[in-house]
Amino acid sequence: RVTLSCVALCGGTHGNELSGIYLVQETLKNKRKGEAMEAVTVVTVISNPRAVQQRVRYTETDLNLTRISTFSLSLSAPVSERTPYEIIRSQELNSLLGPKGSGQAVDLICDLHNTTANMGLCLITYADSDWICLHICKHLHHLLICCFVFLVFHSVYNPYSKYLSVCHGAMEIGPQPHGVIRSNIFTAMQEAVHLMLDWVRLFNSGTQFDEGSVDVYTMVKNIDYPRDPYTHNITAAVHPELQDRDFCLLYPGDPIFLSFSGEILRYKGKEPLYPFFINECAYYEKGVALLLARKSKVKIPAIQCSRA
Repeated sequence: RVTLSCVALCGGTHGNELSGIYLVQETLKNKRKGEAMEAVTVVTVISNPRAVQQRVRYTETDLNLTRISTFSLSLSAPVSERTPYEIIRSQELNSLLGPKGSGQAVDLICDLHNTTANMGLCLITYADSDWICLHICKHLHHLLICCFVFLVFHSVYNPYSKYLSVCHGAMEIGPQPHGVIRSNIFTAMQEAVHLMLDWVRLFNSGTQFDEGSVDVYTMVKNIDYPRDPYTHNITAAVHPELQDRDFCLLYPGDPIFLSFSGEILRYKGKEPLYPFFINECAYYEKGVALLLARKSKVKIPAIQCSRA
């Protein structure tokens, strides 16, 4: 693989997830002061500036949950006064970070996110053969200890950045309420980004990274809240024994919800799975109380950049 000469840091894909927004702004401020990054160009992007200005997740449609077909069509679709803002913005991002499939596209995109769930620091990649992202995860896990990686194969969860760059991933960190900034969460994201860029500089310098393995959490399914069949209102909350236990094994028969009438509802799955995004605030509208993943170990080969 040739060098990763251009890395994009994208914050504000969701306008109320503030760590990435302020990290991008801080990085931009340092660039204006002349603090150069050796061996790599860092492009800073506020992905959804209108949502950031309004401090909302999105204004018309979720930029992060655009399906493959919709996004692919939106890149060349004619724009009218009825076109959702996020579709227009996706075209602008394609021009800025792409164009898609061209030699001018950035080499690596890191999309910065916050979650209200107790997930710690997570890296998300979208293929078990994205060796760059998996090696970065291995690097961060070795230095930070509390770094998870999980793979999401369903297109509905793929962020816009997947379609623009050679390598693509997201950094998700929590818990942090939407619309606020917590110093410990910001600092953890900042450290992880610096370590990622350190890895990129080492890679670009010709360092060979040995083969190894990474534990990954592959999404299996999601579970919605219990709902009233007539009003569709939720009738239970996440059980206190499950709340905040992201990436802790959930066994069949374990409590999963506590109904508002006091009934304990238990996990009816046939195998133990790992829950994550437990009680994520933004997922109420999507009918998701938590996601469940299966853990596996992915072997990654040794890699070294080539000087093309």
